[in-house]
Amino acid sequence: MSGRTEGGVKDRGVGVILALATTLALLPTPAFAHASDRGHVLLLPTGYYLVGGAFAVAVSFLVLALLPPAALDRFWRRRLPLLTPSDSPRSIVSLLSFAGFAILIAAGIFGGRDPLSNPLPLVIWTLLWAGFTLFQGVFGDLWSWLSPWYGPWRVASRLLSRRGDGRHPPRLPSWLGFWPAFVLFFAFAWFELIDPAPDDPARLAYAAGLYWLVSFIAMLIFDYNDWSKRGEFLTVFFSMVARFAPLERREARLSLCWPGAKLLAAEPLPLSGTAFLLLALSSVSFDGLSKTFFWLGLFGVNPLEYPGRTALIGIGSFGLVLSFVLLAAVFALAVLLGQRLAGERHLFGKAAGLLVWSIVPIALAYHIAHYLTVLLVDGQYALVALSDPFARGWNLFGTANMMVEAGVVAGAESAWWLWNVQAGVIIAGHVLAVLVAHGLAWRLHPQPSRATLSQLPLTLLMIAYTIFGLWLLATPTAG
Repeated sequence: MSGRTEGGVKDRGVGVILALATTLALLPTPAFAHASDRGHVLLLPTGYYLVGGAFAVAVSFLVLALLPPAALDRFWRRRLPLLTPSDSPRSIVSLLSFAGFAILIAAGIFGGRDPLSNPLPLVIWTLLWAGFTLFQGVFGDLWSWLSPWYGPWRVASRLLSRRGDGRHPPRLPSWLGFWPAFVLFFAFAWFELIDPAPDDPARLAYAAGLYWLVSFIAMLIFDYNDWSKRGEFLTVFFSMVARFAPLERREARLSLCWPGAKLLAAEPLPLSGTAFLLLALSSVSFDGLSKTFFWLGLFGVNPLEYPGRTALIGIGSFGLVLSFVLLAAVFALAVLLGQRLAGERHLFGKAAGLLVWSIVPIALAYHIAHYLTVLLVDGQYALVALSDPFARGWNLFGTANMMVEAGVVAGAESAWWLWNVQAGVIIAGHVLAVLVAHGLAWRLHPQPSRATLSQLPLTLLMIAYTIFGLWLLATPTAG
């Protein structure tokens, strides 16, 4: 990047404009609001944030409409080579991960019954689901190393190949697509959001142990790569999130790139893959919606006398399905209208399967914003519980007697900075989604004017979802 050519000057100009757009999107305005999905009920004004967030997304769209596609393409393609890591320790790391998983399962069955002192629910719901997703989005595909299946599969497959006839395992039928992962992800979301006791250590241990065993058998039958890429929902989800990361590995070489740049090179997803990504966004959105006064009031439930999860199984199941159906329908309508405005007859499936990659920054942003307070508080409980996994008075890592500082999310000052971080993450996610969507649209419509027209409905959807996400953060919740 010498900056001596005309192209270099344009690239720097594009970078400055994008940086300014992101900075404007993240600037806070003087307002206080509810900062936690459960811990606070602060009925303070958030209108400035709603208007500002929608304005930031709209301005991003207008700026992109004026920028030359060639300059943006060069901007996205920039890479900074780093190093060439070795894959040789991968099996060992995975085996250690499996050993840790087995210990956690044993702790869930034989350890204490308190979800805040037993490490299994804290590791799965807080460190893995809430925290590790963030690491995937920042550092890339770490899960391919930490997966508790890869190492055991390598060992078992070698043993079986020595005793067998050397035949290759059958392939997972191509027509299945990502539907096995979709079904399993929906079951996971239902268990997390609807099941009466997902935090019960023993209940969670049996569910997680059974899932590991079923997935391991499927990997032995269909091969690890085949099942993990289309059937094991954690691997599918984490690999999609990792495409946003600013670290890229290509031909064994690790490089630094712009966040979201890898999404622009992604192949169109089939219908099942599109549905999987939309479910990832709709499920976390419904998690925030399901405890709001608004949602509970629709079904005659007094939010000040929260009846508990068992009484809301039917309502919750209906809402989980409804949120996915509505998001899928609105997304499909936005893509269809965009194709009509562009005046080109691309196959709808191809357009939807390509543009759905722009959902990844939004899904990651919602995930971070929604689970931020849980990660800050329950993450401390996890450090305490890991030092004494079986409630025997141990102190393995020196953290068993650590004081949990729940005050980090309590009080007006904490609520202010939490809200600003959460709101900033959501707005930044939508701005980046607009950038990615435009880059993907140029693959469908090489003519810039048509690409811009095709993005109008999708941009309106993103503006509406920005307002919805900020409203979810600000509205009072029960439970």
